Parts: sequence; structure tokens; C-alpha cells
Amino acid sequence: MTMLGMPPSRPRRDPVDGPIAFTGGHHFTLQGDTGIEKLAQEATAPLSVILQVTKRCDFDCSFCSETLQMPDPTMRELDTIHGNLAGTKRVFLSGGEPLLRRDFPDIVDLYQDFIIGVPTNATRGVELAEHLAGKVAYVNIGFDGPRSIFARVRGDYDKAIRGAKAMIGYGLPVSLSAVVLRSTLHGLPYLLQIADVFDAGKLKLILPLRKGNALGLDEREFIGLEEARDVFDRLTELRATHDWRPAVRMTPWTESTEGHMVVVEPNGLAQAWPVYDRSNLFLPLGNLLKEPITTIWERYPYKANHLAKYLGASIQTADRPVV
Repeated sequence: MTMLGMPPSRPRRDPVDGPIAFTGGHHFTLQGDTGIEKLAQEATAPLSVILQVTKRCDFDCSFCSETLQMPDPTMRELDTIHGNLAGTKRVFLSGGEPLLRRDFPDIVDLYQDFIIGVPTNATRGVELAEHLAGKVAYVNIGFDGPRSIFARVRGDYDKAIRGAKAMIGYGLPVSLSAVVLRSTLHGLPYLLQIADVFDAGKLKLILPLRKGNALGLDEREFIGLEEARDVFDRLTELRATHDWRPAVRMTPWTESTEGHMVVVEPNGLAQAWPVYDRSNLFLPLGNLLKEPITTIWERYPYKANHLAKYLGASIQTADRPVV
């Protein structure tokens, strides 16, 4: 029984649509033997879109790439974007820190015909968990390690813990994500144990990109793919040894993951991210305040990378190496 007897959160959208199914609260899976290249040719819209409902944040993470500010979109603009996203299966209502918007529950209500994911630092989880329960497929909490690591690279550990506990208490499925720096590697086993205590569906490891605050990181903080593979292998061995339950995933920045995200900024501009030869790592595609996602998708050059990433074909898992 969850807090106040509320049922676990579930997406309203039918989780099965053609060859792709949304399963386990966190994942898309491919049904049958249709290949990703063929799916990319046939798809008319992205599988998943990241919509920044604000650029504001109450943390100042040492690795953050989103440091340029712009005005929040109005509810009318978000309604226009909502209509123009028809054909997309999942929308991450993201930031900045999306829960800083006092009207965030209204935004969640507006997007109920999509599978909704919420990336968050959980600092306003105590205030908003009740309003998200039953409406959000899952929340992805940025969490980089135990208290000393978290405080150094991200912010207020105890506030984030309280928020995460509130979300879990209201039955919201949770995953954790961490940006992996050389100086935080020693904390990863403790982080996986925290994820296990939270009953998180997965722990996602992300390598930093040189943008925003990360431009100020010491060069030594960036680890290469070979070292990342070794770190991942040791962590999955510990997972098996201690019977920790969360899945462990790692997204490497390689040719197969370039441009895989479609990020919509608060001004409606849809961009492919990360595109390595662009100074800001963004490739502009069009504006969702002016045209539908189906039109923007036609000019998107990373369709196969997009589908491969969100179907788990280009990330490292316990049985799939970095490629």
C-alpha cells in the first residue's frame, strides 16, 4: 500500500503501439523482428521528446550543460507545442528543474495523452509528489552518489532525499541518473545501493559533455570509453554479488548516440542533441510553436540513432558492450 492508499502511477496511453511497446514503467521494447533501420524509414515522428518547460534551476551542478537562461513558455505556448507533438509517444517534461514551475501540475494535466517522464532533482518532491501520482509514468532523479559527493557536484543532498522519499511514498516509479566524473567513481557502488533501497527501476550513468559548467571541469574529470567500460563492468559485478536489483545502463557519446535526443527549448525550438561538431552541441531542426513534429522529423538526420538509443540498442547494459 502506498502513501494515502494511492495506487502506483501508470501512464494513460496504451503502452503497446505497433512494433514498439512501453514496458516496466521505464523502457520501450521492440516487438517482433523489425529492424531499427526499417523502423527509422517508416517512423513519422520521434519516439521520445525532451521538452524544457523552464531553464531555471535551484542547483548549480558542476557538469551542467544548460546554463543559458530564457523565459518560461506560457501555458498557451505549451498548449500549442502539445498539439504539434501529436505522433510522439513519450514527452519528458524537463528543465532546468521543471518542478520549480508552480503550475507544473497543470502542465502534467495538459500532457496526459502522452507517456510522461519527469527528469528532476526532487527538491520540490515533498510539495508536488501527490499531484504527480497516477499521472506520470516515472520520475528520473539526478543523483550522483552519497552525501559528500552529491553536495560537492550537485547541491542539497538531504532536500533531494526528502523529495525522493515523498515521490516513492506516493507510488511514483523512480529511476536515478548520474553524471560520471573521475572524482565520483568511488561513490558509484554506494549510489547503486541507494538505488536499490529506493527500489529504482534503473541507474543510468552518463558521461559529461564539454558545455556550460562542464567547460570549467578539470580535464582529468573526463574518462574515456575504455575506462568507462571497465567501471561499468566492475559495477555490474558488484550488482550481481550483492543482488542489487536496479538495472544499470550507460550512455556513451559515440557515433551511434550522436544527435539521438530531440530537445525542445522553452522558446519552442526543436534541436538534435548532442551533435559533436556544433559549438553548443545543438543542431536546430525547426520550431514547435510554428510547425508539427512530423514536419520537423522529416529533416532530422539522426532517426536511426534516436530509435536505437530509446530501444536500448546503443547503450551499455550488463550483456551489451559500448559500441
